[in-house]
Amino acid sequence: MALPNCSPATKLLGMTPSMIDHSSFGKGLTGRDLDQLCVNTIRTLAVDAVQKANSGHPGLPMGCADFAYVLWTRYLRHNPANPRWPDRDRFVLSAGHGSTLLYALLHLCGYPLSIEDLRQFRQWESRTPGHPEFDLALGVETTTGPLGQGAGNAVGMAIAEEHLAAVFNTPQHRVVNHTTWVILGDGCNQEGVAHEAISLAGHLGLGKLVFFYDFNHITIEGRTELAYSDDVPARYRALGWHVQEIDGHDREACARAIEAAQAVADRPSLILGTTTIGFGSPNKAGTNTVHGEPLGADEVKATKKNLGWPEDAQFLVPDAVRARFDEVRRRGAEAEAAWNTLFAAWRSAHPDRAARWDAHWNRTLPADLSAKLPKVDPAKPAATRSSGGDALKALMAVAPQILGGAADLHPSTKTYIKEHGSFSKTNRAARNLHFGIREHAMGAILNGIACHGGLIPFGSTFFVFADYLRPAIRMAAISRLPVIYVFTHDSIFVGEDGPTHEPVEQAASLRVMPNVTVIRPADPSETGWAWIAALQNVHGPTAILLTRQNLPVFDRAKFPGPENLLRGGYVLREEPAAKLTLIGTGSEVALALAAAEKLKAEGIPARVVNLPSWELFEKQPSEYREQVLGKLPRAAVEAGVRTGWERYLGAYGLFLGMDRYGASAPYQVLAEKFGFTPDAVAAKVRAWLG
Repeated sequence: MALPNCSPATKLLGMTPSMIDHSSFGKGLTGRDLDQLCVNTIRTLAVDAVQKANSGHPGLPMGCADFAYVLWTRYLRHNPANPRWPDRDRFVLSAGHGSTLLYALLHLCGYPLSIEDLRQFRQWESRTPGHPEFDLALGVETTTGPLGQGAGNAVGMAIAEEHLAAVFNTPQHRVVNHTTWVILGDGCNQEGVAHEAISLAGHLGLGKLVFFYDFNHITIEGRTELAYSDDVPARYRALGWHVQEIDGHDREACARAIEAAQAVADRPSLILGTTTIGFGSPNKAGTNTVHGEPLGADEVKATKKNLGWPEDAQFLVPDAVRARFDEVRRRGAEAEAAWNTLFAAWRSAHPDRAARWDAHWNRTLPADLSAKLPKVDPAKPAATRSSGGDALKALMAVAPQILGGAADLHPSTKTYIKEHGSFSKTNRAARNLHFGIREHAMGAILNGIACHGGLIPFGSTFFVFADYLRPAIRMAAISRLPVIYVFTHDSIFVGEDGPTHEPVEQAASLRVMPNVTVIRPADPSETGWAWIAALQNVHGPTAILLTRQNLPVFDRAKFPGPENLLRGGYVLREEPAAKLTLIGTGSEVALALAAAEKLKAEGIPARVVNLPSWELFEKQPSEYREQVLGKLPRAAVEAGVRTGWERYLGAYGLFLGMDRYGASAPYQVLAEKFGFTPDAVAAKVRAWLG
């Protein structure tokens, strides 16, 4: 097929590859001809990287190169010499399969990504993995790949920008003033998580959020018409977005659309750019084969010939292109230098705000954080969701970096702190986020806030709905993002709502995820310490599991202090002549204590171990863990499935839990029917001991 939408400059002034000395290729080109040379450099770098790896997705980089070039060289506000500049624009490649587009741009702009890194695309321990992975040192703002997640991340970044601008800017000094840019494709727009995110973005009027929709009509299986006929512009308009439709290969149209989007302050913007996937490939452009397969050696040569490129050149970056991107680096350095001057003036004029800025960006928390926790009345049993809300209120008062909310459930999760207002179009400084009934998007948005920096995000919902967040939790775990999840209604003791709302497998499923810390506090006094543990965890997400039902408050004059939660596990009650160790988590710790009392009365003394967090426990020295668990027979009680408990019980330990889904009834009835009573636990232990 002929080169689609090919301008005369694509053929580079009529020269053929055989006539061109590679060392001077493109020399003397200016204006549109130089722009075309730069765009084709992006395309051929992507083609070469995928071909060398014999794996990857060349189609999107070839199709999006025009828009990406215009954005990165004329409008994106960034400084490759300092990828962590706080007020840089954020760029998200939501369609992460097109990663070589991003890698080519990062290399050309001068980020620490070399040609050799491009040659090592998709190879062991390379800096250019198959999908972008969060690494601010390289200029990669977030991990993308699962489609739609990046769109949600971008909404979180835009929320973070709006909030920090409201907190720190003054009429004289706008020290937070940047835009979040996104490239997404048909796949992202089909995923439900993206729809949830764009719905919330439109509702909130996030004016510094711009999406470029690579509208190429192709997915892996073929033409999008196989399964997709949405009127996408109408959908975005209905959700409150400013929408433009352009030819995605017309660079001046791209520039005009970007400027129009920048002028819209009260709505996020969508630029729908019609493109040809695999632009430049004479035989594969516009087909699904170019989406996720290398072009093949013959088609690579044919494509380079079609683009007027030296057919035998690999990973070629002409000197003229490097000089063009030198301008990007100079402008970026000048932009940050101007901001540094502005920032210094602001810091001098507003020392109190400057101190808060430092705390935000350095994640500085009060040294005496535990002293800020509310006192717990030992005479008043309470649901840990309620004590968790009390702790959150106290911590938000002294840690202004914390913000978050619920997926329409804060009356149940107790995470709305009224003193801090509701984030909205008219109150950007507020710290309570209302995600609506959008758990998928909530998880992705929290990740975006964490990636943006300067804030500590949390989100809450019923624990059973952790399944709705799971893709985002996994992305947070991969990226080691310090996101906090508050999951309430943490067991079958939800009761009347029935098995659809009663988590039995969710705790086990989170515990098997690398880098996720799961904490199930045993009583109200431990719940505040669970929050402290979460705030201290800067290397991954933390899930705090809280009860709906009331739990007794342990008398800490008799038992070790609740700060022991930070060790993940500890001996709650020691028995010198013990015959076994009873292990519990969460609400079942009190049950284990009560069962131990009954067993002791029967002449079977038992040690009781509280194990609120396996992950924190595993970080302790082996000697400590051995001392806590002891060498006696072990039995564990948890109102969930057994999976994972083998690590502490071995092949022969007793597990008292659930091997089925729950039921609808008052929680006291469920406790009796499923054997979670002191009498039932004691009887099962007695029978097991024989």
